Amino acid sequence: MGIDFVAGPTEIVIIADDADPRHIAADMLAQAEHDVEASSILLTTSEKLAEHVVAEVCRQLETLPTAPVACEAIRNHSAAILCPSIDAAVEASNRLAPEHLAIYDEKLLPRIQHAGSIFLGPSSPEAAGDYASGPNHVLPTSGAARIRGGLSAADFVKVISVQELTADGLKQLAPAITTLARAEGLEAHARSVEVRLGD
Repeated sequence: MGIDFVAGPTEIVIIADDADPRHIAADMLAQAEHDVEASSILLTTSEKLAEHVVAEVCRQLETLPTAPVACEAIRNHSAAILCPSIDAAVEASNRLAPEHLAIYDEKLLPRIQHAGSIFLGPSSPEAAGDYASGPNHVLPTSGAARIRGGLSAADFVKVISVQELTADGLKQLAPAITTLARAEGLEAHARSVEVRLGD
């Protein structure tokens, strides 16, 4: 049975309009150092914050031992994007469905529809999720968070469904079954129901 899925390259989206640029830059570089294909994206409404984060990324790269990899990922697959509103930032994030999502405002949490794992608040770096904070960090990438969460115990369990209908239950479902079967051109499917109902 399947126990895993293709994961990678790694990615982070950060939504912030007021946060410490050092923290954001460090989180962006933490993803970027994984792989030259990694992606680190800041979505912000603040031009000032975007400028400070860009400057801070450059400053931190100067002393980062993994700078050759991180620099290429930052240059080719990363961005600080100015959004017209926080609503637009949330919408963009939901479209991207990032592996990791960092948000600084807990009021945004109910509006997040797609993310592999969410890191909430200034004291929640993504590295905590990699190494210590608990949930599995094998997470969906490349937009796969639109359709699934991270690897969990459920991935290691094979489920077999058992269906038993009563005669009355089958009679109630028959119109839906036969209509859909015939719409698909599968007459024998429809007849396998009808024969049981005396039709």
